Amino acid sequence: MSYMRMMSRPMFTLALALGLLAGPMAGQAKKDYFAYIGAYTNVGTSKGICAFRWSGDTGKLTPIGLVAATSNPGFLAVHPNHRFLYAVGEISQYEGQPTGLVLAYAIDPKTGKLTFLNQVVSRGAGPCHVAVDKTGRLAIVANYNSGSVTAIRIGGDGKLGEVTAFVQHSGSSVNPRRQAGPHAHGVFFSPDNRFVVVPDLGLDKLLVYRPDLNKGTLEAADPPFVSVKPGAGPRHFAFHPSGRFGYAVDELDSTVTAFHYDQTRGVLRPFETASILPPDFHGVNGSAEIEADRKGKFLYASNRGADIIAVFAIGADGSLKLVEHVPTQGKTPRNFAIDPTGSYLLAANQDSNNVVVFRRDQTTGRLTPAGQQVEVGAPVCVVFVPVSERTQP
Repeated sequence: MSYMRMMSRPMFTLALALGLLAGPMAGQAKKDYFAYIGAYTNVGTSKGICAFRWSGDTGKLTPIGLVAATSNPGFLAVHPNHRFLYAVGEISQYEGQPTGLVLAYAIDPKTGKLTFLNQVVSRGAGPCHVAVDKTGRLAIVANYNSGSVTAIRIGGDGKLGEVTAFVQHSGSSVNPRRQAGPHAHGVFFSPDNRFVVVPDLGLDKLLVYRPDLNKGTLEAADPPFVSVKPGAGPRHFAFHPSGRFGYAVDELDSTVTAFHYDQTRGVLRPFETASILPPDFHGVNGSAEIEADRKGKFLYASNRGADIIAVFAIGADGSLKLVEHVPTQGKTPRNFAIDPTGSYLLAANQDSNNVVVFRRDQTTGRLTPAGQQVEVGAPVCVVFVPVSERTQP
């Protein structure tokens, strides 16, 4: 009996979403993409989500323009079928209630234009991050201001449906200004889609949940969290593509905490901490974004203040070795993204209103300016979607 016939339909759907089934196009990289950029509209000149045509062959961005006018569309997430885009509306109040928004859009696969589908409240103030599970059935949102996590059903038409789970974090940590209460800061699905890691900056914890994609519920893992150094302030998280390691970028002390990851139980065990900062920098700073390359050879982490990206080589045991610090040619690199070809990295500098293109050496991990930058008011997030692709759900 063939492997595909032995698989149940849910297993087949997940395997397809995870890219485990090779098809005729396996290994053939698509080089044309849309780059969508979420931005803050309460500062600077942005009016919402803007888009560019991105060439993975030449490393060039060609403006498309504003594709969704909306308030503070900070972080974005792409549905695994590439037909839909989701954005948080990072606001503190909506219609008199202490909540932000989550917005859904349909993507035109040829032009990159967005069509608004619907929006739902996030049930928490200041939603700062959204992620979609690898089967495209559930969106999970981190509400920073209120320190909570919300799960929302996604329909087959891409629209956001009912809220299926809500978890309120509680507690505090040692920094009285930044950690007087919980501040959920991101949502990160494990490579096998079985667990979700939520860094909480206010608690100095990474909380781990087991999502039930059929019911939409979030069950605490056992143990339910792992703690980092008091005052570290974990912000974002990156899984190693092997699923054996994970890395948290700690905003308040500008470090990366490395973890061994038990894929069976969803358990994180810290084993190393590395500074992101250049040794001679002593100014005000706060780390922001973290990402491992697709081959699992290098880790990248940004710092606001020093305005650099730190490049680390990842050892076979998950350990980190600093390769270099690279200035981002702008101020406050809130976000960056490695492009789908792996050959480039785009750095979004919030306070200098620019997105800068870097060429990435896939052998050494080093970054060099590629000679292009584009103006975007207060950019917050960069995501990529293939051009002219309509994979059916």
